[in-house]
This record gives sequence, C-alpha cells and structure tokens, in this order.
Amino acid sequence: SLLHAKMADPDHRQPGDYGTILSSLPTSQVARQRRMSRHMSVDAELLVSGNVDETVADHKRSIWKAIRKAVGTVLPPTKLHFKQQRVYEGLDYEITESDNEQAAKKRQTLHDHYLSLAVRWLVFFAIGVITACIACSLDVAILEFSKYKFRFLSQSINECIRDDCLIASFFTWVALDVVLVTFAGFLVVYYAPVAQGSGIPEIKCFLNGIKMPEVVRLKTLFVKCVGVMCAVVGGMAVGKEGPMIHSGAVVAAGISQGKSTSLPFINTPLFRAFRNDVDKRDFVSGGAAAGVSAAFGAPIGGVLFSLEEGSSFWSQLLTWRIFFASMTATFTLNILLSGVKGEEWGELSNPGLLNFGAFETLPYSVFEIPIFVGMGIAGGLFGASFNHVNEMLTHFRAKYVKSRKIKLVEVSAIAALTVAVAFTLIFLSADCLPLGESPESSSPLQFFCQDHQYSAMASLFFNTAEDSIKNLFHAEVGSYNVPTLALFSMFYWALGCTTYGLAIPSGLFVPCLLTGAAWGRLVGTVLTQIFPNRAWTNPGKYALIGAAANLGGVVRMTISLTVIIIEATGNVSYGLPIIVVVLFAKWVGDYFNEGLYDIHIEMKHIPLLPWEPPPVACHQLCATDIMTRKIQCFRRLQKVGDVYKLLSDSRHNAFPVVSWPTDAEHGLATFEGQILRSKLVVLLKHKAFGPRKGNNKVVAKELTPEVIQDSYPRWPEISSIHLTAAEREMWLDLEPYYNKSPYSVRKTSSLARIFQLFRTVGLRHLAVVTVHNQLVGMITRKDIANVEVGMTRADFFDAMVASSGTHYQLPEDPID
Repeated sequence: SLLHAKMADPDHRQPGDYGTILSSLPTSQVARQRRMSRHMSVDAELLVSGNVDETVADHKRSIWKAIRKAVGTVLPPTKLHFKQQRVYEGLDYEITESDNEQAAKKRQTLHDHYLSLAVRWLVFFAIGVITACIACSLDVAILEFSKYKFRFLSQSINECIRDDCLIASFFTWVALDVVLVTFAGFLVVYYAPVAQGSGIPEIKCFLNGIKMPEVVRLKTLFVKCVGVMCAVVGGMAVGKEGPMIHSGAVVAAGISQGKSTSLPFINTPLFRAFRNDVDKRDFVSGGAAAGVSAAFGAPIGGVLFSLEEGSSFWSQLLTWRIFFASMTATFTLNILLSGVKGEEWGELSNPGLLNFGAFETLPYSVFEIPIFVGMGIAGGLFGASFNHVNEMLTHFRAKYVKSRKIKLVEVSAIAALTVAVAFTLIFLSADCLPLGESPESSSPLQFFCQDHQYSAMASLFFNTAEDSIKNLFHAEVGSYNVPTLALFSMFYWALGCTTYGLAIPSGLFVPCLLTGAAWGRLVGTVLTQIFPNRAWTNPGKYALIGAAANLGGVVRMTISLTVIIIEATGNVSYGLPIIVVVLFAKWVGDYFNEGLYDIHIEMKHIPLLPWEPPPVACHQLCATDIMTRKIQCFRRLQKVGDVYKLLSDSRHNAFPVVSWPTDAEHGLATFEGQILRSKLVVLLKHKAFGPRKGNNKVVAKELTPEVIQDSYPRWPEISSIHLTAAEREMWLDLEPYYNKSPYSVRKTSSLARIFQLFRTVGLRHLAVVTVHNQLVGMITRKDIANVEVGMTRADFFDAMVASSGTHYQLPEDPID
C-alpha cells in the first residue's frame, strides 16, 4: 500500500514507526505530531465505515503533509481514492494446485480431455450464434421503430409548414424522443446502473483481471439492449455498435457457466468444468470479439480488438476459438439480415450492423499523404478536446448529478436539447436537393425548400446515424455544401460529447464516425472546389478518412480500429491512408490526454494494470518497498471458531498458509502455500471440519473440487454461515485445499518483474519470500496499480520508517 493509505490505517503501523520522524522535528512539532497521531485510529474507523467528511479529510491531509515534509517527498494525497477502490476486487486468474484438485486432474482420461475440447468449441459456436441473433433483433427493432417515427414526424412537419403550426410539430418531436430516452434512463438508473454507457471500459477491466459488479448479469444484457434501442430511436447521439460488444461478453459469460442466478431453473452440469475465472475470461474474450464482428462485420477486427484492448493473456489455441466465434457471428447475422430485409435467404450481403456500403477503388497519390497526415493531426486534436470536455462533464456529474431523479432529469433535458439543435439547424438551413437524388432518406423533409426538393441538413438528422454515415461516404459531389457540413460536424461533436456519460446505454463508435465523416467530407468538398474535375478529390474518400481519424483520436485504438474499418469498407486499398491517419491521431491525442475509455476507468478509480509498468519507478522500486508487512495467515490446522472470526474481521481474499520449525514458534515463518477466502467459506458452509485426532489429524469429510466450485461465481458470504458453540471448538484441516505452488518472488525482485507477473499471469496476490522461502510480505494488484510514474522508495511508509519488520496475525493470537 502507498504511504498515505497506511497512515490512514492503524493496522499498518508498527511500534516505533514514528520515532525516526519525530526525532528530526522541533519540540513543538513533536508535541503537535503526537497529538495528531492519537486521532489516527478514529480517522481510520471513519474511513472504513465510509463516513468521511471534509473535516476529517483535512485533518488527515495535515498529518500527511507533516510526515511528507519530514521524509522529503512531494507526493500529493489522493482524496478518498482508496475508499473508492474498495468497490473493485480482483479475479482469480491464477490456476491453483491443491491436493484434491491435483487428484481430480490425475483421474482425467484422454477421452475426458477431447470431450472438454469439443464442448469448448461448442460453447464458442453458441456464443457467435446467440450474439448474432441479438444483433439482428436489435437492428430490426431500431429500423422499424425509426421508420414509423420518421414517417409520422415527416407527415406532421410537412402539414404544419402549410398550416403554420410548426411549433406543434417541434413539441411532438420533443415529446416522442424524451419519452423514449427517459425510459432508457429509467431502466439504467433503477434496474441496472452498470448498463450505462457502451460497456467497453467495464469489459476491458474484466479481461484485465478486475471483478466488475453485475457487469455480465442477464438483467444487464436486457437493460443494455432495450435501453440502447430506445436511445437510438430517440435520436440521441449514440450508436448500438459499442453496446453490442458488452452484449456479446454477457452472452459468453452466461452460456459458458451453464447456469443463471436470474433464471434458477437453468443449471446444467455439462459446463461445470468452466466455472472458474480463467475459463470465464477466455469465453468473455470470445464474446467481446463476436460483438465487434456482429457490429461491424469484421471478424478479424474482433479478434484484434480483444487482443489489443482487453486480454492480458493470450494463446494460439484461444485465438482460433475466438476467430471461430467471430466468424460464426458474422455468418449467422449475414444470413438473418439478408432474409429479414427482404432479400433472398443466404445472399450474405449484410455482414454487420454498421454497413459502410460498397466502396469503389478510388485513386490516391503520394502528394495526398500530407493531407492524410493533416487530417490525422486534426483527428487527434478533435479527439483530445472531446475527451477533455467529456472528462470535465463527468467530474461535474459525479459532483452534482448524484440522485436518481436528477439523473433522469438530465437525460430528459439532453434529449430535448438534441431535438432543439436538430430542429433549429434544419429550420435555418437553405441547402436543398431535388427529390430522388442522393443522399437517401426514408422520410425526406421539405421544410422551406421548393416543391420536389428536400433539406440536405434534414437528411443528416432525420435519419438513423448509420444511414447518415453511408450517405456521407457515397453521396454524389455537391450533395452537401460547406456550411451544412461545418455546422453539422460542430454541433454533433458537442452533442456526442455531452451525451456520452448520461445514464443511458450509449455507443461511442457511431457518433465519432459520423462527426468525422462530416468534417472529412467538408475537407473533400473544399478540395473539390479548389481542384475541380480531379479524380482524387472525391469527398466520400475524405469522409472515410475523417471518420477513421476522429474515432482514432477519441478511443486511441490502432491495429484493431484499422482492420475494423478496412473490413467494414470491403476494400483493402484504403489500408495505407487509414493507417496513417489513425497513427497520427493517436500520437497527437496521446500528447494531451489518454483515450476516453481509459479516462473513464481512471475516474472510477479502477485498479487497471496498463501494458507496461511505470517508467523509472519500475527499476527504482523492489518488493520490499511496496509489500505489506502485516500478514493475516493460517496454520495448516486451525480451530473453526478462529477461522470464522478472522474471516469476519478481515476483507482479504487470500491468506498464506505458514509453518514454523518444531523447535521455534517465533521468527520468520516458512511459506507453505495459499488458500482463498471463498474456499474457506465453502468449507465452513459444508461443515468440512471435525474433532482433532492426535497432533496432525482431523476426522472430517473432504470436499471434492466440483462441490467447492458449484458455488461459483456467487460465493457465500461469511455472514451467512451459522456455527454452534460445539462446532466452533472443532478443527479445520487445510492440507487438501490450499494451493501448494502459488507464485512468489524474492524480496529483492524489481517492480518491473513483479508487474509482468501480475499483468501476464493475471495474479491477484503475490507472496514475498526470502532465499530460504520465509514469508516476509504480500503484494496485491492494488499495490501495483497505485504506483505512479516517478515514485521512489521515499513515497512508501513501511519502506522508509518501519522498524519491526514482518508481523504475522494468526486467527488465535498475533505473533510478533
């Protein structure tokens, strides 16, 4: 833990910790410091209970400043950072090897192995099919509801233009959208708050090894699908493609477990072997890839997305399985959409929800590369400003928009504002086109255009976002004038920035693509006016480049984004310009801030591990600098009442199992292994304890790994366990259950090595031992995630001033 975390926790302080500091201070400061230290336990209790007010926070900050000044560091305190991090726990991606687990694996035959492989492939196939069915249902529902909505409003507006009652049509439009969007917000606020947004940051954290509450629940999938449908039909600056990635992940998590908490009658033993965090992570990776594939018709891009944005662990066999799921999703969705949209079944002309249309091979020359570079720089600048403004809005919402009612009011207000902006721009636009010419619109609006003409601005707002993107890509030269494109891109940029972060399901891809396509076509239109009758000045080509640049500047993806757009266009000849603009957009945007997904992850205080350890600090720090020296642990044989008491008083997820030589009960203990909290609670729940027979034997039933894993993932809480007085006096033998080969590092190991273990293996806990395998400390994921660039040993309290060394806390009595 960091210094200011341990200063707030009296359990981390050892006798004599303050002596070195206080001896260097003047007498008046020593007295003041001792007075302040007497209140530290009170502050810690308030922090744990969550009742931290500004006075207590200021008091702790003053203590920290005095200590920081004494040890010569300049690390500012992070207010309530550790309190907010308590919401998130790690996932157990480490493969455990206890005696009973090893015995069960040794009983497996080659037939069992091949059967497990076949079932895995079957699960990935089911993930692709079901994700495609959800995508098809969502797409058809949005198209049908949007068609009826636009037809009704178009008729109302055209009639009111003749009858001079346009204000009535405006309020009708507002009422329709506000009702739809508010319903989506109601589902999110009152039923599944985790369904807010695109869900990509949450899935990214899940694959990184963080347990996100309710992120892969069935009710989350329901709210995500219904909510995004209402939000898109309600005309918000959102897309359905981003939430499809979250939906695919939920489908994968549900199918792979073979049971459901929401639907208790679903419980099949066929998938019991997959009820662990390791297998669940692999299936969720496949579900996320299938969601990308269904959204964009990009199976290869889906695989790369899971690799680039999510998983910390990858294997060749997993790559093939995920690619199989992605191809299954694309193929199934293609078949379904081809029949649903009135084409012949099996025509396979609709690979994804977002169809860019058929792109002809348009020429581009070497002298256009600087133009592409300039568009990439512009995309990076627009993306950085988008992220900065959205970050400020999110901070504002976190501070002032807290209650459910206020969140719903905000959703309704932004929905009304979106309609007001669209109506005003259409009302003021004088860009008219003859009926029957591109861009296409299912319900063209005439507004104040002449007969047999319609408003070009209305074709952008009065359409689904996907159709508007396709129009910007493929409309003929001269379909949009410069003022129309400039106004639309500017206002839609602002609407997209304001909308993302509302309490509704909202995808980020489509608003960014639409905004970028608008200003990209603006660039192409200007070039067409400067260089008329030139083949290379096609505005549609620059609309595609602008869309890639704008999306790359916001989300900062490179490889997967390039492949997704190339697969969506169906033309590999655009690969070079897309790569150029995406790279420059990322480089320029990274100079100012991070990608929007990473910004939102940081604002939620989620302990996400980046790809690389913090520079400089990773080589200056070692295990003894960041480890926790006070360790709660167990012996191999423990009284049931003592185990119950320690689990009730502690929030730790894993406990080392230690032993001492027979001739010594003090000093450093030998590290025997590690046991998880969930396993201990299950042992108590199933009464896997009994009377002690002799010194090293307990007469008790032994639980099989299948019985233990049957409680996954809803492990029982220790508060649900009820023990009699006689049962508390019995003994629990941990020998068959604890992991006897957990990962550990020497106390001299560098942070760089420790970080790579956590990042690649997906560890949650790591023991620190001496050369003789004596336990001296523990390191958790949060200890690693909270190390920042430029930290040194002076920033860690235990490393600087702790004098008593390692402290073991056993269930019965702590041993110094």
